[in-house]
Amino acid sequence: MTNDLLKRGKAIKLAVFDVDGVLTDGRLYFLEDGSEFKTFNTLDGQGIKMLMAAGVQTAIISGRKTPVVERRAQNLGIAHLYQGREDKLVVLDELLGQLNLSYEQVAYLGDDLPDLPVIRRVGLGMAVANAASFVREHAHGITQARGGEGAAREFCELILRAQGRLDAAHAAYL
Repeated sequence: MTNDLLKRGKAIKLAVFDVDGVLTDGRLYFLEDGSEFKTFNTLDGQGIKMLMAAGVQTAIISGRKTPVVERRAQNLGIAHLYQGREDKLVVLDELLGQLNLSYEQVAYLGDDLPDLPVIRRVGLGMAVANAASFVREHAHGITQARGGEGAAREFCELILRAQGRLDAAHAAYL
C-alpha cells in the first residue's frame, strides 16, 4: 500500500462499488426460467459493514438490474443503490449533490470500462486485480484480491487504515 493511496483514503466520506466483477466474480448465472443468481463474498460484506460503522457512507452503482443485488444491498444496509444505470458518472453526480460531497471525498472500486470515468474522477479510484488491463492502467491503485474474492474487503480496510480506524474496527471483535 503506497503513501499516495493512504493520503487519498484519508478524505473518503463515500465508498462506491460496482457489482459484477467487483462484489461478484463477474460471472452471470442464468436459470432456465430466466432468473439469475450471483454469489457474494462474506469477507467483502463484513468490510462494507466495518466501513459504515466507522461513518463512511456506501453506495452501489451497477449497469445491470437484478433483485438479488437489491437484496444484498438491503442485507448490508447500503442506503444508496443505483441499478440499470450505464453512465455511472451521471449517477455519482446526482448522489454527490444529494450528500453535499465532492469527488475528492469519494472512493470507487471497479473492474471494467464503464467504471473508468468514475475511477479517473474520484479521490481514490481503484481496480480489482482481475480488472480489464486498460482500467488497471488508469486506476490510482489495484487490489491484490480478485473481484468477488475479497477485493472489496481489501478496499474497505485500506480506507479504514488511511483514516486510522482499522485497529478500532478490528478491536470491536476482540
